Amino acid sequence: MIIREIQPRDDAAVERIIRSCLIEFGANRAGLAWEDESLSHLSAFYATEECNYWVVEEEGAVVGGCGIAPFAESGEICELQKMYLLPHARGTGAAAQLLAVALAFAGRHYRHCYLETLTAMAAANRFYVKHGFVQLEAPLAGSEHFACDAWYMKDLAERG
Repeated sequence: MIIREIQPRDDAAVERIIRSCLIEFGANRAGLAWEDESLSHLSAFYATEECNYWVVEEEGAVVGGCGIAPFAESGEICELQKMYLLPHARGTGAAAQLLAVALAFAGRHYRHCYLETLTAMAAANRFYVKHGFVQLEAPLAGSEHFACDAWYMKDLAERG
């Protein structure tokens, strides 16, 4: 398994992975990543100093990924975005390694990491809590995904 920064040649594969995961969890609807304009060109979207997206490659094929981007207009809060893995890559440790890479990057640029998800993604919710994210009662102001119903924050000074 290799974790590396996204390349333009990965865009189509990552979009397929994200869309298949969204369908799997009934999240192929308005107010979620399904409608994000950036889905078909993530390598360009994350190509700034304060953003990045990483893919997990296994035997030459991309099997998942996640990104870090600034949240709203905050210079102190980033957002963990579009963290999805194909079913066969889940439970292998790939997600934990991917998250560690993303949070290491985030810790160099931000003080807090926010994320939004769905309660229907129960394993993902347990994963985030296990890795130090604290559940919030409501989304942060500036949230774009109005259909999410679970929100988390992590203090990056307490990475681990």
